Amino acid sequence: MKTVFYKKVGRRYVPVSEYDSQLCDAFPKGDHLVQCYPGGSLRRFNVNPKLAPMIAAGRVAEEEISQAVMKASEIHMQRSEQERALTPSQKQAWENLIHEFGEGARYLAWPSAREIAEMGVNAMVAQAQELLSNPMVKAAYDEFEVTCKLVLENKRGQ
Repeated sequence: MKTVFYKKVGRRYVPVSEYDSQLCDAFPKGDHLVQCYPGGSLRRFNVNPKLAPMIAAGRVAEEEISQAVMKASEIHMQRSEQERALTPSQKQAWENLIHEFGEGARYLAWPSAREIAEMGVNAMVAQAQELLSNPMVKAAYDEFEVTCKLVLENKRGQ
């Protein structure tokens, strides 16, 4: 459904933008991977069909990777509970850091576990694409794909 949005200019309404739900759900020419999961969906455009199973598996593993990274990277103090409060000299050192680097130094930032997992999956995809550019690896992968199809067909026939 197409919806036109207007803005009042003086006594008249002038069209300023359009929303087309069919256009939003359209896909460009090419092969695409669509995954739906509770709470959302993922679309990857222009996917090599031979890489789709690996990309889908990597996407499924993102959550587990994310959880493992979060657990491994939990922030904790290496001091006992009694020593958690900053000493006056530590507080002064922190204030000196802020003085030297500016107010932005009050906040520390690093990538989220999800971003790290996505970077890992993207690296996996890039590596697979590079490997499949080798004719010998591509032939082995094609053979693997055919073997999987035969096993699945045999399994269904039983």
